[in-house]
Amino acid sequence: MDARLDYFASPTAGKALKHFMSAGMTLKESPLPAATQELVALRVSQINGCAACIDMHTKEAAAAGETPVRLNLVAAWREATVFTDAERAALELAEAGTRVADAATGVDDELWTYAAKHYDEEQLTSLVVLVSFMNAVNRLNIIAQQPAGDYEPGRFH
Repeated sequence: MDARLDYFASPTAGKALKHFMSAGMTLKESPLPAATQELVALRVSQINGCAACIDMHTKEAAAAGETPVRLNLVAAWREATVFTDAERAALELAEAGTRVADAATGVDDELWTYAAKHYDEEQLTSLVVLVSFMNAVNRLNIIAQQPAGDYEPGRFH
């Protein structure tokens, strides 16, 4: 499968993606735990069906020491015993924030309160921006049909 667009060859995309990459680096440096960031990025990408991002975040998480068991169970995190309460709150917020059209309530007050028990305001801000960022990147990749499978950890970080 070949991508419909080569974002790196486009001057317009190059300018826009420079800012996307900068936003991504800012999130990496945020106080939201790195493991949580990768789990959330992976779950958002699974929901959206973004193969390129699933490939990237699975490999980045593994390279950072995440276990295969946890990576394999992200898709079924509610039934898995390998995630902390804080990670569960982040994954639930990520799902609600990604499925805004499917879930009439979006991120309701109960979920927000649950997440706020585990993360301070700066971490919550980072989590919300990460969910939004991943949804945008997923759409860029899905629309252009970016292929998956050859990502090397560290390529964009």
